[in-house]
Amino acid sequence: MRTSAFLYPWDVVGDPGAAARVAELGVQQVTLAAAYHSTRALTPRHPSRRIVTAGHAAVLYPPDADRWAGRELRPYAQSWVDSDDAYAEAAEALAGAGLDVHSWVVLAHSSRLGAEHPDTSVVNAYGDRYPWAPCIAQPAVRAYLVDLAAEAAVRDGAGGTELESCGWYGFAHLHAHDKVGGVGLGDAAQYLMSLCFCPDCRAGYGEQGLDAEELNRAVRGALEPVWAGSGTPEAGWGGVEKLLGTDLAGATLRYRTEVARGLQESVVAAVRAPAAPGFQVLLHADPAPYRSGANVGVDPEHILSVADGVVLPCTGGDAAREAVLGPFAGLGGILAANLTVVRGMGGSPGTLERDAAHAASLGANQLRLYHAGLASGPDLEAVTGALSRLGR
Repeated sequence: MRTSAFLYPWDVVGDPGAAARVAELGVQQVTLAAAYHSTRALTPRHPSRRIVTAGHAAVLYPPDADRWAGRELRPYAQSWVDSDDAYAEAAEALAGAGLDVHSWVVLAHSSRLGAEHPDTSVVNAYGDRYPWAPCIAQPAVRAYLVDLAAEAAVRDGAGGTELESCGWYGFAHLHAHDKVGGVGLGDAAQYLMSLCFCPDCRAGYGEQGLDAEELNRAVRGALEPVWAGSGTPEAGWGGVEKLLGTDLAGATLRYRTEVARGLQESVVAAVRAPAAPGFQVLLHADPAPYRSGANVGVDPEHILSVADGVVLPCTGGDAAREAVLGPFAGLGGILAANLTVVRGMGGSPGTLERDAAHAASLGANQLRLYHAGLASGPDLEAVTGALSRLGR
């Protein structure tokens, strides 16, 4: 199977040996970050640094001044890689090592955007804002995300793109120094805590025949047993219906699905417009439409009618892979199984060969390896061995 490793530009810029090391893993492609959220990242093999602190969401190339002139919402430039165009510099080195390069674009996830423009953020049923989560129902946010996608995805030399967070973001974030583990939240409570009540979403609920104030009260009432700690966390869409009621739950999902589909269709069209023929557009996705986050919830048939394929979270046991790959079986398109290969982040490079074979048996036709820049030497040695055996 065609295999791509995720990489940050700072893993390559300033390290003359980085591109060759990645090629020696046995991958054919690199998925290289062009627009990314804030992070603190280890660079265990870089000759001059060990830690990169990306203080805010930023683009890793110089944004087009003409495109963003006079606009309130615009991408932020990076300052933590010593390069005028970190993406282009890294991409050139990787291509020189014989690797195809596709861009990696994170969209609806930016804490700085929410801090500087708080009205753009998701607002939960209690009135709390999520500054890391732009509300994709807001026209200004949608326009910003569409143009960001077109600019960040179609970089010189890129043969395709992978769009992360191209849909709703919500409560789950792993925010800096998170202190939210005191009460266990299952899928259902996560969904309710991710429903947005900004003015645009309140109007959107009205279009579904819902009274936003009544919905707000219903959500807060449904969450009371969660805060009281009574019962076990409810899982799956059935858990949402149990907490909120079938009719209310269904109406909220119809609204959120309609909004997310509109954004995804607009983003993909905007990316395709300037791209060369054959440019591949994939979305990081989850086949449960109610889920929000980096792997956005989608309807499999719809998303494969819009994009060329999906990247699916496949780290974990056989059941986890079956849950995400099963709904896409037989639908065609690119199904890329994303496997974490960093042991310190819960990955299992030692079982990569088996896990990849299992994913292939479920319909996966490509692999993604997270993450070549973060992995230890022994992790990468395990990856090299597994890919060598898979390629025989």
